[in-house]
Amino acid sequence: MKVESTNKIMVDMSKYQNKLSLRNKIGRAIWNIVYIVAFRPFGLIFFNSWRLFLLRCFGAKLHPKARVYSSAKIWAPWNLEMDAYSCLGPNVDCYNPALIKIGQHSVVSQKSYLCSASHDITDCTSPLLVAPIIIEDQAWIAADSFVGMGVTIGQGTVVGARACVYKDVAPWCVVGGNPAKILKKRIIKTY
Repeated sequence: MKVESTNKIMVDMSKYQNKLSLRNKIGRAIWNIVYIVAFRPFGLIFFNSWRLFLLRCFGAKLHPKARVYSSAKIWAPWNLEMDAYSCLGPNVDCYNPALIKIGQHSVVSQKSYLCSASHDITDCTSPLLVAPIIIEDQAWIAADSFVGMGVTIGQGTVVGARACVYKDVAPWCVVGGNPAKILKKRIIKTY
């Protein structure tokens, strides 16, 4: 069976306009140089304070007990907030044109992707859309997960490995899959 479309719509990407300010673009260019020269090469745990210092120089709001691995990629440090004992693990991609806030005792595991922006696919110019990502206290974003723009991960929630989260997640549950769905409540055993 052959299906033909009678309404052909042309999306002309030549009309796309980047709405980010010149200051933002210059800041990111300088940050990229600092990242390559002074951030990424200092991978030992001993250098965590140095990495936090560099991020703070670019406007990040970081608790002194936060941890950022040298292989974590941060697009805009000025849009990053991390509380005590929070962690951006190895090879995490933190694409943050909008705020990304990580609560205390929360971990974003290796190769996860935090994406606080997208494009309006209903507009022929595909303008950039941004919305913050909030990861509340005691949450765990497991390996290779995706968290989309405008999402809040509730306190104590676990996002299973390779899950894709597009909507807010309630506190103290375990989610998995694509799109992520609640698998069960998270119950902490105390001894």
